[in-house]
Amino acid sequence: MSMTVACVVAARPNFMKMAPVVQALRAIPGIRAPLVHTGQHYDDAMSRVFFDELQMPEPDVNLEAGSGRHAEQTARVLERFDDYLEATRPDAVLVAGDVNSTFACALAAAKRTIRVGHVESGLRSRDRTMPEELNRILTDAISDWLFATSADAVENLRGEGIDDAKIHLVGNSMIDSLRRHLPAARARRTPERFGLERHAYAVVTLHRPSNVDDPARLRAILDALRHLAALLPVILPVHPRTAARMDALGEADAPTGRLIRTEPLGYLDFLDLMDSARLVLTDSGGIQEETTALGVRCLTLRDSTERPITMTEGTNRLLGSDPRAILPAAREALAMPSDGARVPLLWDGHAGERIASILARSDRRAGLEKSAPAAV
Repeated sequence: MSMTVACVVAARPNFMKMAPVVQALRAIPGIRAPLVHTGQHYDDAMSRVFFDELQMPEPDVNLEAGSGRHAEQTARVLERFDDYLEATRPDAVLVAGDVNSTFACALAAAKRTIRVGHVESGLRSRDRTMPEELNRILTDAISDWLFATSADAVENLRGEGIDDAKIHLVGNSMIDSLRRHLPAARARRTPERFGLERHAYAVVTLHRPSNVDDPARLRAILDALRHLAALLPVILPVHPRTAARMDALGEADAPTGRLIRTEPLGYLDFLDLMDSARLVLTDSGGIQEETTALGVRCLTLRDSTERPITMTEGTNRLLGSDPRAILPAAREALAMPSDGARVPLLWDGHAGERIASILARSDRRAGLEKSAPAAV
């Protein structure tokens, strides 16, 4: 058998999702798995360090798409990835997650009748004002292999009329990365470097436009975090988008004392911070999953989540969009004993291997997996 699967990464979460799949594919004789970086995240803090720490090979190509408005970025990736496909003609393209590059690369491949696999398929927030929701729906609609992380994602796909033969419940490849690298993360002793006592601080991440683009709302969130810091130290690794908004508010140097602002952290440092936290407050999708796997209580500052399994089986609680909910919810979470990790089905560190196995067993002519899809 000979098969080339072009594996696409673009933004920070993609790297954790794709690394185990690339490793598993490259271990199978006859499969080539070139790595394509679209360059959607292009600075070292948000990209380069993830290749190093996740032990991913150097990208075979970097499209250097950069940032921009949604339409500009999507169009730029679509054009540049289409040029790559024209030159290399892979048998399949594998995309992950829900960023603009995910949909752009899937669309470029589908238009050339190249089969598409979508890692982390079937997640739905039911909120189409989120650009990521549109990327998820559109990518799934044109994919040939839909690799779902959980049973609810499978049901979402079935409800949209997608053929069962295309749907595969494989587990969560992001948790593969977490399990593999957790010992190395713990060895970094990141909390101690910030003067934090393990299991006695909170971690906060914010980057979604709904939270950081409205100056009044961002200021209210920062005020709530200052009150939270009166209960326990709070560390805030600041996403570049959020940093720009904070600076515009005159908040560049405002967090002091028990509210610690830091630059974006590498994967291992942030994993260690999260693993040892008493509480995490976020608007990130992936962090909802990682805290569930780690057994760390998570408060999500959003009106909806595409990962409801992190609430029904995990440690996540959806707060809604009102910053006034932060402090009461944090007080309640801090008063509760830790329940430990409640890991969903197949979040066992082997999702990447399952994905690679399905691709390896695929019929190159038909583009469908020969054996029956995974049972739910």
